[in-house]
Amino acid sequence: MYRFQVTAPTKVGEFIALVGSTPALGQWDITRCVRLQTDGDRYPLWWTELAITTSPLKEEKIEYKYLRLNLYGEVEWEKGKHNRWIPQEYPEQFKAIIIVDDGDFGNPQPYPYGYFDKPIAKSSPTQVTSAPKVMVVGSSVALGCSSWLLKGWTSRLETVLKDRYQFVNCSFLGADVTSIISKFPRLISQEQPDIVIISLSLGNEGLAHCPREQQQALRQRFETGLQELISMTRALGAYPILGGVYPHGEYNLEHYLVLQQTRAEMFTWGVPVIDWFPLLHDGIGRWKKGIYFDPAHPNSEGHRLMYEAINLSLFDLNYPQIQQQAIAPPISEITIPIEDENLSLSIDLNQQRVRFTNSGTYSYTITPTWEALQDKLRNRGILKHSIYLEKSKGPTQWSFFSIQQEGLIETPLEIPPGNSLEYIEVSQFLKVNSLPIIFENEDLIIFKANTQLVGIINQSYHTYNIHPMWQEVRSALKSMNEGVYQDPIDPHTPFRTMMIGAHGLESRVKVPGRTVVYFQYQCQLEQVQRVGIIPLGDRCAVRMLLYKLEYDGPAFPFDLTRTTDLADVADIIANDFQDMWNPHFLHYNHDEKRIYHTRWSGLSFAHEVEDSDNPLHDMTPIWARMRTRYSARSERFWYAIDKSDQLLFVRTGFFTPPKVTDLVSKLATKCQGKPFRLLLLSPQSSGDVPVLPNVYHYALEFNPDRMYENLEYWWDCTRLMAEILAQLGISTKNLFWCPPDVPKAVSC
Repeated sequence: MYRFQVTAPTKVGEFIALVGSTPALGQWDITRCVRLQTDGDRYPLWWTELAITTSPLKEEKIEYKYLRLNLYGEVEWEKGKHNRWIPQEYPEQFKAIIIVDDGDFGNPQPYPYGYFDKPIAKSSPTQVTSAPKVMVVGSSVALGCSSWLLKGWTSRLETVLKDRYQFVNCSFLGADVTSIISKFPRLISQEQPDIVIISLSLGNEGLAHCPREQQQALRQRFETGLQELISMTRALGAYPILGGVYPHGEYNLEHYLVLQQTRAEMFTWGVPVIDWFPLLHDGIGRWKKGIYFDPAHPNSEGHRLMYEAINLSLFDLNYPQIQQQAIAPPISEITIPIEDENLSLSIDLNQQRVRFTNSGTYSYTITPTWEALQDKLRNRGILKHSIYLEKSKGPTQWSFFSIQQEGLIETPLEIPPGNSLEYIEVSQFLKVNSLPIIFENEDLIIFKANTQLVGIINQSYHTYNIHPMWQEVRSALKSMNEGVYQDPIDPHTPFRTMMIGAHGLESRVKVPGRTVVYFQYQCQLEQVQRVGIIPLGDRCAVRMLLYKLEYDGPAFPFDLTRTTDLADVADIIANDFQDMWNPHFLHYNHDEKRIYHTRWSGLSFAHEVEDSDNPLHDMTPIWARMRTRYSARSERFWYAIDKSDQLLFVRTGFFTPPKVTDLVSKLATKCQGKPFRLLLLSPQSSGDVPVLPNVYHYALEFNPDRMYENLEYWWDCTRLMAEILAQLGISTKNLFWCPPDVPKAVSC
């Protein structure tokens, strides 16, 4: 007897039916289809029970489809090119019903799922009690769930081992490391196994729905639990075999990375691992197409692949050999043969050390395209997804390479002739060399190699932008000596100069993904003439260009305002920004959504009113915000003048010679002898520029509206700005970076 069941929402007057290849299923004649039933408690589940005579059939399987019909005789066939099917069985001999679970209407599975409605006594051959015993402990996948009649990978393994081993499957639904650990002593005592296969999943630990910030803690709990089960197995004199990680239909790329981390860890524990993952996953941690029944479970084909991944030679052992494996110390080092006899690779699993030995007379370049080597690493999966640094050489000479998620080399590495180079995984490297970590997050490690050398390890796949506005990093670098640091290997690359002052980081540095960059002390800060760039309006164009150049820092007073009259700018600076944000001089224009200034008519603000404000009835919160913002911006203005060694003031928009002369005079008064230059950017003749020292003019227009509308135009303007600054001798090597929070300075 078979019970066919399917989940199918229906409308009033509709019902579900079944038609297929056997006489009991109507032989594809919809007038002879079998009508299914439902009820109020189980809807939308529909089912029917049928006795199907299979012995006269020539076919090896029974094929069928579901139909949705209504009272008007209209028929909707299930979509899909392929029919549903089940293998021929003889349920009558079991005196039980085979429940055919067909999932959802309209979604035929490539492989069927069926199970008996009650436990069936096994008809396995009489087991020799003197034979060694294999015990499986795991979850629903180890039980065979979602395979036909629960004949999953464990059932297949039991069949092939039946002549040599006793076999018992102690897995249960929903098992996780905590529940298995609690039941393990009783199971061991009851079964007295010689070999224990431990098969658990991160899926049952909740990885698929775990918040990102908790995923590493979940992984560590899972791995710790597995290691405890391995230790418990060995302590009782049994030989542990570990089932590897496998996919889940709701995983994503983040989960994939966690799986690869756990997979790499498993291979370092010195026990055999059934490495299912490479055969089953689709590249982001989910099941390959056609091998799963639901997100958590493989179908019969998936179980077949899991069985085929098992190295059956693991079971070519007699009693003494099993006992020896049970007490054998974990394998600490393995050697991976490479085709060329002059080059060898050995890996210390415990310490995650890799040694390349080149006994030949010419160099070898290890690259990601060396397929023979990569295949061997892929099959073993023993290297962590991490960065490995060279052990023997001193600071600034440490070379490195990185390992991708699947345990493959992803960066080139040169092995000189007659050399043996040892590399250590980053966490072990820092411990071995006693290098203090001064900052760490999930991607970035900043460590103090010595008092004059700082190293930054970027384990992510994107460039890290490290700047003074990142308060934790800025403060962490206070532990280094004050001064100017540079990348000794590539000092001319932009953003490879680090400036450290009394309050920590005072410059922006960039570290590419999957790399290690060192910054070595060069000189005192006073030996570099640092240039502070301060925009003076007329709109936000300069701010936008500095942003694209990544020369920007926290905002200055004129960055986000409109100042159409250069005379207003000069007067505001001369008055130490007093009254710039004074509510008595501010007026909100509702039609233009701008705040205008009555004292300086060319000054207006467009970014101060927020969506939650009600400017027509209450400007109080807006005035309060402006006071906070512009007080801080004016303090930065004076701080930059006070602390930088030179200044570059930049102004866009039209000007007249008298107003330029007035501005230069007032800037000179405020700068009190500090060197400064004025850069004017406007589409007008250079003849309009008064002949003044250190005033530069470029007949260019940088339109912020066009920049917002056209990214290519924005980049073109940025390239021009970069060229101008380079001509003026300004680069990341001498750029002054103003911190966001500064001590209140007295105006110059």
